[in-house]
Amino acid sequence: MFFATDLSTVSHGIQLAVAPVFLLTAVSAMIGTVAGRLARIIDRARLLEDRIEAAAAGNAMTAAYGELARLRVRGRLVNICIALLTCCAMLIGLTIVALFIGETTELQIWRLATSFFLSGVICFLLALLCFFTETLLATRILNFGKPKNQ
Repeated sequence: MFFATDLSTVSHGIQLAVAPVFLLTAVSAMIGTVAGRLARIIDRARLLEDRIEAAAAGNAMTAAYGELARLRVRGRLVNICIALLTCCAMLIGLTIVALFIGETTELQIWRLATSFFLSGVICFLLALLCFFTETLLATRILNFGKPKNQ
């Protein structure tokens, strides 16, 4: 395998490979945001489980079980979102490697780099869809000052 030795080819390869890093920055910010939401879901679920253990049977327990079910759905969406974001980060990392290798060697891997990048973007878009759905579910739980029987 032939590696380029001239500075202009190597620096151009680095320039090509650095561009997708900006997407990695967005992905890492999203992972932080979504992980925070997951932590809040877990904290709320633990609180409800403690209340259920301490309470007697009745309407309060039924409402708590209903909220736990909704939290479980939200937790699954957040976990899927984190998995998609992680896949996105790995695919973008592979894109960076493929771009650099393609620029600095004789290997023709542009199609592979394109496939990695587009797959990463699709994972990012699907993660955004999961995040959007989870936030919609989170706000549906709220009453916004309305009595619960309306």
